[in-house]
Amino acid sequence: MPDVPAVPAEAKPSQHSAAQSAGNAAKAVAHSVGNTMNQVMHPAPARDPEPRWPALLALIAIGGLRLALPDFLAIGPGWLVLAVIGILIVPTVIARRMSNHNMNQALGYVTNAIITLDMAWSLWLLVAALPSHKESPGQLLRSAAALWLTNILVFASWYWRLDGGGPNARDLRGAHTDGAFLFPQMTLAPDARRAMGEDAWSPGFIDYLFIAFNTSTAFSPTDCPVLSRWAKVLMMIQAIISFATVVLLAARAVNIL
Repeated sequence: MPDVPAVPAEAKPSQHSAAQSAGNAAKAVAHSVGNTMNQVMHPAPARDPEPRWPALLALIAIGGLRLALPDFLAIGPGWLVLAVIGILIVPTVIARRMSNHNMNQALGYVTNAIITLDMAWSLWLLVAALPSHKESPGQLLRSAAALWLTNILVFASWYWRLDGGGPNARDLRGAHTDGAFLFPQMTLAPDARRAMGEDAWSPGFIDYLFIAFNTSTAFSPTDCPVLSRWAKVLMMIQAIISFATVVLLAARAVNIL
């Protein structure tokens, strides 16, 4: 009987590897098809547009805090910033109602820039006035508290206006999956988000106010890691302003005592 040629030993591993690769490819295709079918069978529900009234209240509060500053820490009368905010709010709201998102975003930037410059100027005047001891302890405490709260509201407005392209862009995308801050809801698996009813979750102004408050009190983010460089720069500036306000107030208090 003729001898049957033996299969080379090195051919067996290669055949096994090819079969394993084919199996992995088949599993990947099946997984992809399964995800696609899952998205078709369970689409993300439509999300209502984000309410804008918290951001408007924050702007009005900034104008109100400006009234608490003494005259030597303000440019013009105390009601000036509140009047400017009121004037800019009207076309901003109209632009949003008319779906003119570019105009709405541009007016939002202008408003934020005005309140930021006004806060920075008032803080500089406060620092310059400390060595002269012209302000009373009551004025100093009121001014520092007003500027500290204004700092939180101003930077919360910036985070809300810039993250993910702004509120208009977040409304168009629906679910928030990418941005400058990694919110806890963004780390959940799709099935977990769906089970919790958060599959169409998107941050609102209160979420950014929470970030700004933590930055001014803990001088660091707490539950939201910062991903974008522009957000890191803004948070460093906010922390420096808050820290400087607290330190200057404490130093003056010790000097008074």
